[in-house]
Amino acid sequence: MPALVLLGAQWGDEGKGKATDLLGGSVDYVVRYQGGNNAGHTVVVGDQKYALHLLPSGILSPGCTPVIGNGVVVDPSVLLSELSGLNERGVDTSKLLLSGNAHIITPYNVTVDKVTERFLGKRKIGTTGRGIGPTYSDKINRVGIRVQDLYDESILTQKVEAALDAKNQILTKLYNRRAIAAGQVVEELLGYAEQLKPYVTDTVLVINQALEDDKVVLFEGGQGTLLDIDHGTYPFVTSSNPTAGGACTGAGVGPTKISRVIGILKAYTTRVGAGPFPTELFDEDGEALRRIGGERGVTTGRDRRCGWFDAVIARYATRVNGLTDFFLTKLDVLTGWEQIPVCVAYEIDGKRVEELPYSQSDFHHAKPVYETLPGWSEDITKAKSFSDLPKNAQNYVKALEEMSGAPISAIGVGPGRDETIEINSFL
Repeated sequence: MPALVLLGAQWGDEGKGKATDLLGGSVDYVVRYQGGNNAGHTVVVGDQKYALHLLPSGILSPGCTPVIGNGVVVDPSVLLSELSGLNERGVDTSKLLLSGNAHIITPYNVTVDKVTERFLGKRKIGTTGRGIGPTYSDKINRVGIRVQDLYDESILTQKVEAALDAKNQILTKLYNRRAIAAGQVVEELLGYAEQLKPYVTDTVLVINQALEDDKVVLFEGGQGTLLDIDHGTYPFVTSSNPTAGGACTGAGVGPTKISRVIGILKAYTTRVGAGPFPTELFDEDGEALRRIGGERGVTTGRDRRCGWFDAVIARYATRVNGLTDFFLTKLDVLTGWEQIPVCVAYEIDGKRVEELPYSQSDFHHAKPVYETLPGWSEDITKAKSFSDLPKNAQNYVKALEEMSGAPISAIGVGPGRDETIEINSFL
């Protein structure tokens, strides 16, 4: 049975939650493989809207087992708060599995994140301030705290003390902040241990056994391709690998187990935070996209920067992820424009460039080269098949598909779970 990877093909916020939820009823496991509560997924079920930050979207599908993999960084207070909020709304969260190898976002990671970003001033990256980057830094520097450490007080204490030896020097001498007491941190973290214990397990073993038993496993990435630490618009990126390769390391499965890779692609382009954005709009069209599309970050609450569709980054996402399919979201937001520009290339130093430049400097100076496609005015939210769409909407989808390099197998025509046109099955 298939193992599928589902990820963002732009800068995140493409609607991965809707896509994951759509598939959730057909898969046995949904696995988050990277990121933390800096990700945000909005899922609409009937008249209910759910905002998920750390939990896999599959937690809303009764027959699905949601998994937080080893590649995720976990803020225990956020996780427990999300679980409590869903339980109060009648959602069964008892099937959740949490990797014992996932790293913990400690209180000092959050402190370091916030003071570092403020210290950068105009050079700030635009992080969420939730401790994600410092936690991944601790992981790479081998001073991180893992979930399993919560169940050995001696080891936990040693690790916290070792981490704070250096961090307190930085906080007090560079940032003029108070030192953090190791004992207080240990006490807080131990307070989460019993509440998390029912969920903690060897998720690598569980996932691989599920695949051997012909179960369907969906690997869900947070953020998007252009925010990947290796393949994104560095340094304006996240601290992990939301690209398809990250599913292998972040969940503990071999690449030969992956059968399909689905890229979520918004019918226009948005991003949150600092960094280059060639098609960004600063006019009435940009404001209209923001207003109609409800473009406000699920996690940050910040307004998203909005622009026209960028086929260059879509082609790039196809290449670096090995995409087999696209799920095109928010096509309905474009209803009402007489003409819709699409970026087909860049102009850099007077030269036309068809592919994403590897040079950071070149990308910062890239100017979009547009082709204009005719728009439509008909309401498409009730469309159930591709043929139900207005002709110009069909042509827009076909043009994006040709420019992007992979088939568009599903189209979102509204925010609801049932407002989706499925062209080709993902399973």
